[in-house]
Amino acid sequence: MAQKGMIAPFEPRLIRHLGELPIISFGLSSFGYDIRLSHKDFRIFRHIPGTVVDPKNFNPENLEVTKLHTDENGSYFILPAHSYGLGVALERLEIPDNITVICIGKSTYARCGIIANVTPAEAAWRGYLTLELSNASSADCRIYANEGIVQLMFLEGAPCAVNYEARQGKYQDQLGVVTLARV
Repeated sequence: MAQKGMIAPFEPRLIRHLGELPIISFGLSSFGYDIRLSHKDFRIFRHIPGTVVDPKNFNPENLEVTKLHTDENGSYFILPAHSYGLGVALERLEIPDNITVICIGKSTYARCGIIANVTPAEAAWRGYLTLELSNASSADCRIYANEGIVQLMFLEGAPCAVNYEARQGKYQDQLGVVTLARV
């Protein structure tokens, strides 16, 4: 299914090096697929005195676009200690109506204190996943762009009676940029 458009671009093997450079792996794994973080958009929550983050009336000013840095190890964003950031997947997903996907954190980042919120991509969902990352450590952490960021786990069953597309889910067809909370 992945080779037929469920994941694009699709990498049929686990990639651990780009040339001589070791990277955080992406591509097909044993029972899932490791997607990459796009270099195009990463935002960090910043406290603005007098404001409260409200999921019913989200203020985009609470998010600060973060600079992409590059050195000999690759391109990366910096997620400050005890902060929360939103990024976007490099791969576009088009989930069939008999599959649901769960995103879980990669162990490489988990060992650095980075928590990827577990989020689903429901049956018949399409688009670029917005990725939610928390830095639980007391140190700033690099989050590498164009490298593995979360693993997708696929659950197959009978087609849903009402899938995400049929119920006109509010996050359908997300673009390749961070999508903010909606009601």
